[in-house]
Amino acid sequence: MMKSVNRLILVTAVMAVLCLSGCSLPGLSGPAKGTIAIGTLGTSESQIMGNMVRLMIEHDSDLKVNMVNNLGSSTVQHQAMINGDVDITATRYTGTDLEGALGMEPVKDPKKALKVVQREFQKRYDQTWFDSYGFANSYAFTVTKELAEKENLHTVSDLEKHAQNLKLGVDNAWLKRKGDGYKGFTEKYGFEFGKTYPMQIGLVYQAAAKGKMDVVLAYTTDGRIKSYNLKVLEDDKQFFPPYDCSLVARNEVLKEHPELKGKLEKLSGKIDTETMQKMNFEADGKKKEPSIIAKEFLEKHNYFK
Repeated sequence: MMKSVNRLILVTAVMAVLCLSGCSLPGLSGPAKGTIAIGTLGTSESQIMGNMVRLMIEHDSDLKVNMVNNLGSSTVQHQAMINGDVDITATRYTGTDLEGALGMEPVKDPKKALKVVQREFQKRYDQTWFDSYGFANSYAFTVTKELAEKENLHTVSDLEKHAQNLKLGVDNAWLKRKGDGYKGFTEKYGFEFGKTYPMQIGLVYQAAAKGKMDVVLAYTTDGRIKSYNLKVLEDDKQFFPPYDCSLVARNEVLKEHPELKGKLEKLSGKIDTETMQKMNFEADGKKKEPSIIAKEFLEKHNYFK
């Protein structure tokens, strides 16, 4: 994906090296006949969506499903697909794979970005990139709702007249990030904040809620946005690349099981960013199992009828 899920710990780095050398992931030898392997990242979001895909397949077919959880990064899950260790990756993000798997320049228009990855994954990797679930896990500037109301803040541009007096809390890596990092931001929007404070992403939400930071850079589907009563400001100059989320499937599996494509398409466009925020909070804030969250969503929206 982007951001925190791309920060590899040592074990993940070793896995990535093994993958990039063309080897299968440790402990994986490819799915057994009549079994579909679904790969997920270590995030709650990825595991919720992976379990939704699993439940849809199990309910509507006789296929068995093997969950391959906690793949350490977009690079690792992409190589697992190429190796045939995984048949479906539950959460792929346009902005991440445009630059990562495809080595292309960012595309700022979400619809164009989706078309590019769909075309290129078919051509280069013989894989189908499905239409987005309906949500994007992107960078976003957020403020408390109290500050937004007091200063009439709706867009990132609205911050400009107050910027010199504002404290910005951001993920450590973003300040030095090329392209869509702080330098690129100041060039695009034409202003800087009075002070910037690099910190772990998990701390920025608390910092804003407690008044220690005026503005924080968050991730749009993070459940803590809702729990800390923060407001997402519109990126009115489209500075950040889109990170719309979709599942990706190997065409070999779709040809072997042609009924799968229609089943998997049922989730396209059905989950908006606010809904994903709530589900992530159920997992991260209330410690509910991702598989239970996935089942409850599908039952509530009559996917099993």
